[in-house]
Amino acid sequence: MKRKDNAETRRALRSAERPRRTARARRKLALTTPDLVLLSLLAERPMHGYQANLELERREIRDWAGISRPQVYYSLEKLARAGMIRASESDEPAAGPERSTFETTAKGSAALANALELEEWTMQRERPPFLTWVALSWLARPGAIEKQVQRREEFLKRELAREEETLKSVLEEVEHRYHEALWMIELMIEQFGTELRWLRKLKRELPLRAAARHPSYT
Repeated sequence: MKRKDNAETRRALRSAERPRRTARARRKLALTTPDLVLLSLLAERPMHGYQANLELERREIRDWAGISRPQVYYSLEKLARAGMIRASESDEPAAGPERSTFETTAKGSAALANALELEEWTMQRERPPFLTWVALSWLARPGAIEKQVQRREEFLKRELAREEETLKSVLEEVEHRYHEALWMIELMIEQFGTELRWLRKLKRELPLRAAARHPSYT
């Protein structure tokens, strides 16, 4: 009787563990931002890992997606294991130690298309560090607020100038204005311009900063 109870307990434990293993496997195969960017890049043309890194640097990928060099190689291995990209030997000289080129498979293209239909892309808001700083700035030392606002303004002006130069360069490459790269850069230019206008307003209003008149504490 005791042996039978032990067998039933083991079966119950295995049944309970199965959904957990499935959930862990799904999380492991979930496509991250680096995965999606690599799938998109390799859908354009086959590349070595080193070439993919160079192309991501050329496109200034870190301006719109957080991808490090090690993440590129990790994603390549992960996507290859999942059958979303395929590797093939190439006689073409590589710019680095790699000899295998990678390209997106039909499975990878389908996974990318499915990921791009997820609602979460459109339903999130950013949490810029500067916005957090503004919320805490009332605790700063005298003069620190003005100094930080000036730093932010100078930074945005540099970034705005850089994006305007990038816009010209991309426009020369694509030769028309209806391209996702141009739309992205134009959005960043609009955002930088909006914040610069807001900063000028903030500088005018800083001397009037005052505590809340009717604070509500719960």
